[in-house]
Amino acid sequence: MINKNYLQVQAHYETCYEREGDSCKGVDWPNERDARLRYQVMTGLFKQDNAVTIADIGCGLGHYYAYLKETGQLQYCHYTGLDISAKMTAACKKKYPDTDFITIDLLAEPCAHRFDYAVLNGVFTVKNSLSQQDMWEFFTALIQRCFALVDKGIAFNLMSKNVDWEREDLFHVSMDELSAFLTKHLSRHFEIKHQYGLYEYTVYLYKEAKA
Repeated sequence: MINKNYLQVQAHYETCYEREGDSCKGVDWPNERDARLRYQVMTGLFKQDNAVTIADIGCGLGHYYAYLKETGQLQYCHYTGLDISAKMTAACKKKYPDTDFITIDLLAEPCAHRFDYAVLNGVFTVKNSLSQQDMWEFFTALIQRCFALVDKGIAFNLMSKNVDWEREDLFHVSMDELSAFLTKHLSRHFEIKHQYGLYEYTVYLYKEAKA
């Protein structure tokens, strides 16, 4: 069973929320422009599909839902937000009472729902004081659990190792190490998006080949 020291990452984000409030900095994104760019990239996973169910895993303060609503994407998908933090989901439910937000630790309890797609935006970028190995174990365990919940695919982002320097509190992952893991344990059908100008990359991982 995975060590639950990943809960310190949850505590980190709750501290950000308490300090910065309902803002991009409240979920530890440095600015709104980059946050919206990440939402745009995540949406590329399912943008060509209609009438799909989307799980926003690690939904934080519901900012991705607000983006989908603002850009008209909600007419094409049904959104559900999931987060380990009850503080975060309570804030979401207060803002969007007619939308489904679920408090759940996917590594500790079963999820009764299935989805077409899931996005995990920022779930794996900060490792705080976790070791690289502990964060890798958390990442691989949660990705496998999330991939089992979907019928079509997932998107997630990681800090790139193709940078001038790496921050100790961030989770930088080699694309070679990642692709070896995905191919062996999950699926060989994936895309790596490294073209959008941030010091990270986003992966689209599919159940089946995608034209």
